[in-house]
Amino acid sequence: MYLYTSARFLRLKLLEEAPLDNNSDIFAEESVTSDPTGQAPIQQSGVPTSLPSSRMHRVTTAELQQHGANGDDQYVRVSITEPQKMGEGMGAYMAYRVSTQTNMQFYKKSNFSVYRRFSDFLGLHDKLTEKYLRSGRIIPPAPEKSMIGSTKIKMSNQSDQGASADFIERRRAALERFINRTANHPILRVDPDFRDFLESELELPKATNTSALSGAGVIRLFNKVGETVNKITYKMDESDSWFEEKVQQVENLDAQLKNMLTRVEALVYQRRELSQCTASFGKSVAMLSNCDEHNSLSRALSQLAEVEEKVEHVYAEQCIADFGILCELLKDYVALVGAIKDVFHERVKVYQNWQHAQVVLNKKREAKAKFEIMGRTDKINQANDEVVEWESKVERGQEEFENISRMIKKELERFELVRIQEFKVTLINYIESLMQNQQQLIQIWESFLPEAKAIA
Repeated sequence: MYLYTSARFLRLKLLEEAPLDNNSDIFAEESVTSDPTGQAPIQQSGVPTSLPSSRMHRVTTAELQQHGANGDDQYVRVSITEPQKMGEGMGAYMAYRVSTQTNMQFYKKSNFSVYRRFSDFLGLHDKLTEKYLRSGRIIPPAPEKSMIGSTKIKMSNQSDQGASADFIERRRAALERFINRTANHPILRVDPDFRDFLESELELPKATNTSALSGAGVIRLFNKVGETVNKITYKMDESDSWFEEKVQQVENLDAQLKNMLTRVEALVYQRRELSQCTASFGKSVAMLSNCDEHNSLSRALSQLAEVEEKVEHVYAEQCIADFGILCELLKDYVALVGAIKDVFHERVKVYQNWQHAQVVLNKKREAKAKFEIMGRTDKINQANDEVVEWESKVERGQEEFENISRMIKKELERFELVRIQEFKVTLINYIESLMQNQQQLIQIWESFLPEAKAIA
């Protein structure tokens, strides 16, 4: 859902936005910093490339680092800035400056920056998923591709890039949240591919399999269809009550998050409509004041028109807060719940492989018994070797299933810690924005009240 607000208000918002309360423990320490002068170089007249919501995104990624259950003082802080359009036409793409601060010895420097294109982020996610999903790790999801948004950027020229500034900023903020969630994970942040992504000055190999129109993309689509069919048709006989309960909890959480996201999107739409209607009302009052011959009434109406313009700005500001604070967080967590479902399904697949090995082992044992009864000494040795082989596969399958079960429990425990803290920070920020905007409205109307009383 796109937000359309007046350019003057957005500039005012960026200038007047106050810093967070430094006395609060929630916001203390380990904030993910960004270059305040380089949020986004693609600027058009009156259109900012860094919306106020980006402050909220940096706060929440800092909370991920502070409450990520890493158990040490080591950190990797990443900021995504300076989105730049590279090339022209359908071959164009967006590149982002990825700046990192860290005190970990795994990295060559403590401060460094590289430029990465959007497909590099998707390629990194695919590599991490391929490595760690089967072991039960919850991989933070990367932002989804937007064919419409990407095409608009590709076909736009320098003069009309302002229309895409909101899309570019939202994608930048989403990439920053994705990379910081990954950087906060105690295992993923030291992965060689992740470190290369952050610090290698060489251009990364193009991740062609991230394109929806590539051959790999078509294969990936068919694989997803097969996975979906498998999820529907295969029902695992769950013996662990913990997983049985958690699966149901995750399903309920997914449904409620999606429901809340729909309601918040409707709220954003209604606030935007209210802002636009308030602006129209203010214009009509201004026109009325111009034709009124009564001086004091005309002056009061003129003042009322200015008041309505200020009120419109407050409503637009709250609309931005609704979207930037609530909508973006809910979208992230809908995707994160999807990642949890992926590890649940991976566990089911490991269980399937284990049970398949058990079935084959039983058949091999039956075949061996038949050969022994029939006295087929020429077949017994081979059958015995096959039994030993499949016994080993069954043991490995059972061990893998037990390992992934333990890992998922550990990952979900960490997920809950982070989720609680991130929602806490979000609610506090949202309530503060509501209170601040309500106070502004009170001040605006109180300043107009003497003008109304002065009508004579």
